[in-house]
Amino acid sequence: MRRDARHGSAAGRPVLSEARAVLTHEVLAIDERGRRSGIAIPAERPLTIYVDRRELVTLMTLGGAPEALVLGYLRNQRLVRALEDIVSIQVDWSVDAVAVVTRHGIQDVEARTAKKVVTTGCGQGSVFGGLMDEVDQIALPAQARLAQSSVYRIVDTIRTQQSVYKQAGSVHGCALFTGGGDLLYFVEDVGRHNAVDAIAGLMWLDGVDGADKVFYTTGRLTSEMVIKGAQMGIPFLLSRSGTTQMGQMVAERVGMSLLARCSGRHFLLLAGHERLVFEPQLLDTPYVRPDLRADPEPRN
Repeated sequence: MRRDARHGSAAGRPVLSEARAVLTHEVLAIDERGRRSGIAIPAERPLTIYVDRRELVTLMTLGGAPEALVLGYLRNQRLVRALEDIVSIQVDWSVDAVAVVTRHGIQDVEARTAKKVVTTGCGQGSVFGGLMDEVDQIALPAQARLAQSSVYRIVDTIRTQQSVYKQAGSVHGCALFTGGGDLLYFVEDVGRHNAVDAIAGLMWLDGVDGADKVFYTTGRLTSEMVIKGAQMGIPFLLSRSGTTQMGQMVAERVGMSLLARCSGRHFLLLAGHERLVFEPQLLDTPYVRPDLRADPEPRN
């Protein structure tokens, strides 16, 4: 993940801690032949969010980008509408908690967080109700297009990216790219929901517009992932994994291009067909067809 010094010096930016956490932990493993070895496994720790001293929720997280995770969570749950409304986000790993201070509080916070929907997938998978109600209000840029060669460049970049997954496995990764395939952010966490929230937080902090961006996730393209991508204004969503019926339906509804099973030179374009620009010289590129009957091995 790209890291900048973010101390809230710019007008309207919250003051952020720069909490650090160990991302992997070594444990003793004994295999089926009785052989002993030390292996790395990803860390997992609770992070309880307090907003103006009121406990909101506890997320289970890797801990690699906690401030961005909290910021993106608050935005994607539509609990905070403007970056200027947040005074500070301070993470304290000694008590596994983060204190968020707002300027005016969260209006009707109890009523807005009372209705909770449990979503599919692993890691933090609950959202506050009402997100589906906003789908018809989302307007993605109609002119956005993505070249076939950019899809291949993105897949290649992910394949060569240094990651906790390569070291320890059992995590999900999300990334944000430009339309030309340049990597802007890469975040890993124990659940894909956390990773997408962290990238939303980074985009918010840096003022990055999603209109010409591409979002990549290692996880399934569920309805929640599609909705979050649409809320971030991103017209392209890619995954090495598959999708669900509701994920595909929501993508069609908001006009998002949904590309599943992205691996090597293979992908399946399942929604937003008009946005992808096929390139004649690439149409005959050979590939090994993956097994489409099941998702790749779960990463957590």
